[in-house]
Amino acid sequence: MIPISWKSLLSMTVLPNIVLAYTWPNPQLDELESQRYDRHGYNSRALSAGVSPCKNFLFGDTAGRANAADWIRTAYHDMATHNIVDGTGGLDASIRFEEDRAENAGDGFHLTLLVLTGESNRYASLADVLALGAITAIEQCGGPKISFRGGRVDATVANNPGVPEPQQDLASHIAAFTRQGFTKSEMIGLVACGHTFGGVQHDPFPNIVPESNDPNNTSGNVRFDSTFVTFDNKIATEFLDGTTGNPLVVGPEETNSDKRIFASDGNVTMSSFADAAVFASTCADLFARMLDTVPRGVQLSEVIEPLPVKPQGVYLLLLEDGSIQLNGEVRFWNTSENPNRKIQIKWKDRNGNPCDGCSKAIGHTIDQVSTFVANNEETTSVWYSFNQSATEFVTFDQHSSISKFWFEVDEGSGAQVADQNGASFEIQDVVMLADSSCRITSNLTLDIAIRKDVIPSRVYLKADDFANLAPFMRTIDVPPPASTSGGDSYNIWSISDTSLNRGWTIAVDVGDKTYETAYLQHHVFGTCS
Repeated sequence: MIPISWKSLLSMTVLPNIVLAYTWPNPQLDELESQRYDRHGYNSRALSAGVSPCKNFLFGDTAGRANAADWIRTAYHDMATHNIVDGTGGLDASIRFEEDRAENAGDGFHLTLLVLTGESNRYASLADVLALGAITAIEQCGGPKISFRGGRVDATVANNPGVPEPQQDLASHIAAFTRQGFTKSEMIGLVACGHTFGGVQHDPFPNIVPESNDPNNTSGNVRFDSTFVTFDNKIATEFLDGTTGNPLVVGPEETNSDKRIFASDGNVTMSSFADAAVFASTCADLFARMLDTVPRGVQLSEVIEPLPVKPQGVYLLLLEDGSIQLNGEVRFWNTSENPNRKIQIKWKDRNGNPCDGCSKAIGHTIDQVSTFVANNEETTSVWYSFNQSATEFVTFDQHSSISKFWFEVDEGSGAQVADQNGASFEIQDVVMLADSSCRITSNLTLDIAIRKDVIPSRVYLKADDFANLAPFMRTIDVPPPASTSGGDSYNIWSISDTSLNRGWTIAVDVGDKTYETAYLQHHVFGTCS
């Protein structure tokens, strides 16, 4: 798929019934979209670092292994418990309860979880991150773009066993893949697609591969093909021409599961994979289906595409002088540098009315560039900060405040509006952080500004935490203030806490509605006096 620039997308706004990704803000999709597409460079997320370069193995340079294969294998083994009849199992992060099973031999699952669990949070389940880890490995290392949907739900207990094992016969393998929802030809494809990465290590499978004396392959990893850290069709071509070293093809007969599977239709499917384009398109489809295999009742999102214009890290801050500061950045997807480009952020006041002077130029430096790779093609994006410089911020009076904003982009040939097809980018100003908030080591003293014209029934922090190797959210109530302060429009509520080690937001319940800030853990706090 050829990426579409923000400018091209804007040109489509006159056409009816065109859906452009999703509407910002959507905290869950915003987070998943960021982990999916903010891959390298400015504001890059952590997943791509684990497979950059593709030979990277975070637990020893001489192991002869790579993270990419472990991440893909973990996603499959987690999914492989699925039963299409009763709807149980599927990609739900239950693998963390199933590592001691014989069908999950080796330390690859444990090592994968050590790396990937830290990227999960209230908006990105561990199961979603396992899917994203596999996608990142595939795309980053030469593979096709994989469709990604979010919304997986983390299991709290193990699923029934059911991962195929190399010593099982062909009938058992066909039955296992059928239970998972795949036909025989799809079984052949999924095994071939997965085995374009990695190999078999001696420690978990001493009866398949010998112990290694190679100081650069201490795990005794015998590779499935000659390019074990790169996505390509050599898993098929080497099988067809008889040059394969795949230990599940040329190893002990009783464990030659790949040989039995690949040849089960008379090599028809494997022969089709001699065409690299056919192999890539087949794998793109099968990997997406594998990752979308979830327990019955779990509703996944639509395929998450990159927003052409996406604000990020946006939050309001009540300043000591009573004004409100708008903080954040905006990413322009599939956009290259242009020294003549000028961008203005524009906004409407609290009541949704246009206002004089409600616009300001926003800033960009040459390091605010990120890239995304899939299909061996690179997409470049540029970022702009709402503050034009370190001393020049977007601010407004607390009485007028803000309700929505948008951008005007002039590439040198006239301004175009970037406003989500007229919806603009909405932001609430009921609750925000005050700049009197401060920190002493791990203790945060939070001063929370809440509009005086609302009557909150509850003010609380939503804090991300971890249990059973999966994220969950806890709440911390904020006591009401003894007296009012914060200016004409806001009261200040305060709380001190030492447990906000992960993501957190501030929420206010007013009637049947909840107002909530964006994640605030990246705000730079001053030192408490």
